[in-house]
Amino acid sequence: MLNLTRPDGSEPEDFHISRRAVAGLFFTGYAVAAFSAEAAPITTPEDGLVIEKAMIPNGAPNPLPAYVARPKGSGRHPTIVVINEVFGIHDYIKDICRRFAKLGYVAVAPDFFYRSGANLPAMSDLQQIIAIVRQASDVQVDGDVAATTAWLKTQKFTKPDKIGITGFCWGGGVVWRSAMVNPDFKAGVAWYGPLKPLIARAGELKAPVLGLYGGLDTGITAADVDAMRAALKAAGKDDEIKVYPDAAHGFHADYRASYNEADAKDGWARALAFFKAHGVA
Repeated sequence: MLNLTRPDGSEPEDFHISRRAVAGLFFTGYAVAAFSAEAAPITTPEDGLVIEKAMIPNGAPNPLPAYVARPKGSGRHPTIVVINEVFGIHDYIKDICRRFAKLGYVAVAPDFFYRSGANLPAMSDLQQIIAIVRQASDVQVDGDVAATTAWLKTQKFTKPDKIGITGFCWGGGVVWRSAMVNPDFKAGVAWYGPLKPLIARAGELKAPVLGLYGGLDTGITAADVDAMRAALKAAGKDDEIKVYPDAAHGFHADYRASYNEADAKDGWARALAFFKAHGVA
């Protein structure tokens, strides 16, 4: 069983996986490099939804692929941009999109690592995965996020003034940064995203962010959380950070050993309420 303990990847001693698990996971679509043999991932059905793959123009030779889940029908809906972990767009991220779609949102998960040509969910070597992830620079990712929101604002099924963003692990850091640089977002929810590189930039936030963190996270420390809270206060920001004392990193990821059902459900409820409170509903 593997347990990702750090937002930008774990050390080799954090992991172990069997050949049987690798073979089985290749077909189930979950991230081989983090799946727990004891996990019972949530599966949200597609009935009542439109599921499609979008190709978003982003100025690159090949456009940005994205998984899209949205309610059936001709109406316009608020949108959540879902930012993946280091494992790319695997079944957990797709299911998050379907969960939002069941609640009346358009949910879109861009594949930020598509330029590598690698199938990250099927990979079991964390060092190889992290090497691919690090090729995606902040500038490149921010550009892909901007291309995504620009595309969303032109779609007949979206409300262009009601766009939020959420992300997990690596994606949680993207949420904080996107709320600083992308004016299209009305609110963001960052699940255990790295804080240290962004603390000095707290004053740049243009949209409110709810941060959800685990008190047992060994990669994002209490000192990091305290420093971000202090930076937000000094900048006059009213962003929220909730810490779950008994939760580890990845506590929302229902396919990992780190999953904490009670805290995951509470965080999800808080996320939905936060989006609603800030006009993304």
